[in-house]
Amino acid sequence: MGREGYLGEFEQMLLLAALRLGDGAYGVALIKELEITVGRRVSRGSVYVTLDRLEAKGLLESRLGDREPGRGGRPRRYLSVTGTGIMALQESRSALTRMWEGLDAVL
Repeated sequence: MGREGYLGEFEQMLLLAALRLGDGAYGVALIKELEITVGRRVSRGSVYVTLDRLEAKGLLESRLGDREPGRGGRPRRYLSVTGTGIMALQESRSALTRMWEGLDAVL
């Protein structure tokens, strides 16, 4: 896999958060999941730009939910990790695990 194929840290976290949330994965829920699980505050803009990029790469897919009166009639965009996204996460995990090997003594 070439360098362009590796996932960045934020991409990995969003994909993992989407997997954790399952059918309930959408932008604001992902933001809350990152804040709770990782303790990381993120901007909505950075989340939505990254989600769009992950979808363009084929790692995520989205579907629109029902229109919601509380959202001005706008539907919520739900996200799910594709098979390609899961494979990319597995490859990233393997690469990082190899990099961590043998470093226990210095860390």
